[in-house]
Amino acid sequence: MATASTCSFCCGERTCHTYPGQGEAELENYALLQSPDAMPEATLRRMVNGVSCRRYEQVVDLARTGFGVKKSSVSRGFVRASANEVQQLCERRFDNERFVVIFIDGKSYAGETMLVTLGITASGEKKVLGLRQGATENATVVTALLEELRERGVKTDAPTLFVLDGAKALRAAVARVWGKFGVVQRCQTHKRRNIEAHLPEKHHDELSRQLSLAWQETDHRQALKLLRTTVQWLRRLSPDAAASLEEGLEETLTVVRLNVPALLRQTLSTTNPIESAFSVAESVTHRVKRWRDGDMRQRWCVAGLLDAESRFKRVKGHKQLATLIQALAQAAHGSRLDDQRQRA
Repeated sequence: MATASTCSFCCGERTCHTYPGQGEAELENYALLQSPDAMPEATLRRMVNGVSCRRYEQVVDLARTGFGVKKSSVSRGFVRASANEVQQLCERRFDNERFVVIFIDGKSYAGETMLVTLGITASGEKKVLGLRQGATENATVVTALLEELRERGVKTDAPTLFVLDGAKALRAAVARVWGKFGVVQRCQTHKRRNIEAHLPEKHHDELSRQLSLAWQETDHRQALKLLRTTVQWLRRLSPDAAASLEEGLEETLTVVRLNVPALLRQTLSTTNPIESAFSVAESVTHRVKRWRDGDMRQRWCVAGLLDAESRFKRVKGHKQLATLIQALAQAAHGSRLDDQRQRA
């Protein structure tokens, strides 16, 4: 039986005429609050927003006497709700979506590597597509993730821009699943970090200056010329640094070659959108003191990524995506013509 409540705003009476609804609780609503399905979702929402199991009793909206809330029950509620979110993410369908851009990156997460895919639709919306636990250097894991996206409706026969770090397995998996419809942009941030790893710190500022000058160019030929000049400069300082820039050099300029407008290029030249999503996910997990298994990491990671997704805004320059779609189609068509000439 529901217990009577009193008005908390003015009169303290069981039935308030000034603030309707502040009086006696409805039996139906009370029953819904005590539903076993209500607890996991509420638990997940609060834990993702920074409330630990131990502090949950202090902030829970519902009376402890009505629910018997304890830390162990909150944890069990989180497990059920987060496991359900993992399942929902892995079963999302994208049959009616057109993803113009797909970001792929592997991030260290609680001592393990999570491989995440994030897509940008033709209208500029960002969506988490899927994730796998495993290294980006593992071609089997990467290919399995991309094949799973295909099975869930992501179109592999539509020209798509892939923004990747330097892992060879990522590049090979895109070619295997998307073929000539996969156009690759190498993350400029990853490339700069890789070069810096082979270069004394005193030269980092000059390296950044030269790379920025090339990557901000609007003329593809001029950008290539500037990068090749940088390679010559690096050879005098560190042959390994020069080799690092030469590897995949032209793919760092794909957005320049496609004439992507400057505002949109800021988003598409690096894997920063995934970095941003992971920063939200990691802010959730800093409270976790003991990781029991890989499944726990995946559940927490998905909870954080979906929380980040709920805050996503359309990409800057989204109105220019139509121009990018046309450029990708021309690039894919040119690749097919090249293949036909080689076979002939």
